[in-house]
Amino acid sequence: MDKRAFLATAAASAATLAAPAQAAPAVTRSPVLLTVTGAIGRANRGPLDPALDQMMQKQGVRFDKGWTFDFTALTALPPVTIRPTLEYDGKAHALRGPLLSDVLAAAGVRGEQGEVLMRAVDGYAPAITLADMRKYRFIVATHLDGKPMPVGGLGPLWAVFDADRFPEVAARALNERFGNCPWGLYHIDVR
Repeated sequence: MDKRAFLATAAASAATLAAPAQAAPAVTRSPVLLTVTGAIGRANRGPLDPALDQMMQKQGVRFDKGWTFDFTALTALPPVTIRPTLEYDGKAHALRGPLLSDVLAAAGVRGEQGEVLMRAVDGYAPAITLADMRKYRFIVATHLDGKPMPVGGLGPLWAVFDADRFPEVAARALNERFGNCPWGLYHIDVR
């Protein structure tokens, strides 16, 4: 056998075999809107890149692996619609998106114990227990009154629940009901 042909074939085969081991599975086709890190069972991206993940880097986010979602991946999950009265105008609005628990399940989160730290683009980062996330049926809202939520408003993602449906929350002043609901959500750390 020709040594050059053998070496070229061997090198090509080695590169083909090595490539899948290095590349994370691609699930996003458009810009990533949400990255879930921490105690996750699946990964489709590698560690934080301090040079390219500037917002995360500046907000002190650190991780070795993550599961990312684009708009299509989020809207492919079963949608839930809630109609809370919002503090911004005192009116009920329809918010639609997947349950936060379904988003976490898609990232391979298991178990009932722990908490999630939900980080917004402005750095606001409330934490809630997984038990409260399920009790209050938090959603990752992608739509407000039937329209995708824009950056610069409450979107493109908002971790929110129907505060009107829970008497202990509905009894609070309107401007005190959504302290655990970051709009402009872009990162969730599962602890």
